[in-house]
Order: sequence, then C-alpha cells, then structure tokens
Amino acid sequence: MRDKLFVLEAGRIDEASADGRIYAAIQEFADHARADEFSSAAILFKRADLDEEQFEAALWDRLQALHEIDVRGGVPWNQSISADPKSEAFSFSIGGEPFFIVGAHPNASRLARRFCRPALFFNSHDQFERLKADGRYFAMQRAIRARDEALEGDINPMLADFGGGLEAPQYSGRQVDAGWECPFKAKSN
Repeated sequence: MRDKLFVLEAGRIDEASADGRIYAAIQEFADHARADEFSSAAILFKRADLDEEQFEAALWDRLQALHEIDVRGGVPWNQSISADPKSEAFSFSIGGEPFFIVGAHPNASRLARRFCRPALFFNSHDQFERLKADGRYFAMQRAIRARDEALEGDINPMLADFGGGLEAPQYSGRQVDAGWECPFKAKSN
C-alpha cells in the first residue's frame, strides 16, 4: 500500500502466469479498502505492444481467470451486484467484493487511458457508494470529466455515471458500439 494506492507488479497481461498473485493481491487490497476512505489497487504488467482490441481481450482474459479462481474456491459473486455484463447493475466481483475496473495501456486512443505499460486499476464499488452518499462523488466526477475534456476536447463517450449505463464496456477504455458483446461469462460454483 503506497499512500492509498496498492501496487502489484505482474507478468504480461496476455499471460496467465501471475493470475494467482493478482487474485491474492486484490483480496488483500479489498481488506484494506474497507477501512480506507479512498484507495485503489494498480496491477502493473510488463510492457506489451498491444493494440486496443488486443488489450481489451487480455483484460477480459485476466478477469475471467480471476473469476474462475473464485469459482474453484467456492467464493460466490457479490449479491449486491449483477454477474451479467449486459445489466446496469453489473460490477466485477473478486473474492466476493465488487469492483469497478479501469484499464490503461500505451496504445489507448484516449489520452486519459494511456499509461507507460498495461495496467488494471481496481476501485471498490462500495467506495463509490460511500463517496456518492456523502456528496463527494459528483465533485470527483466533474474533475475527471473536466480533465478528459481538456486533454481530448470532449468527454469520453464510453463514460457513464456510476450506477447508470453499462459498466463492462467502460473497463478497457476502447470506444465500442451498441452491438459490443462482453467476452466475460459468469460461472456458478
């Protein structure tokens, strides 16, 4: 944990070699996130020259693998959220905790989603609920959107308000159309 940013260095995002370490790190982060007012986990991967579609496929491969660790361990999907990426109530569940995930990589078309190497940022769904309840969420949202507009000239068309719109299409940062199909498939224990 570094000043409320939990960081894990992992292997390549398009390889499964670090899935167990990532899963353990996200569980440890979730334990800390319950006590922290605002924190995030950053999973930093080795540099890989992936285009947006390749990055998106690797992101969903990693998330599918983390979900399958839950399934093998008998850990149920968090009941406060949907496991169906087509639902507006969807968020990703790992270790029984709900998360909003932000992907970033060097070849992202949106500047705000560019990072020196592939990365996945995990934000506690419950944290967003707390921020929304005390009124700080909307100030944070305005600041993020103002920064995006200053960088790009417009707000990322994939962004939706927390709790509104579909969450899954936002994870990779790639602009997708209404016909986009999420590759994630929830499994039961």
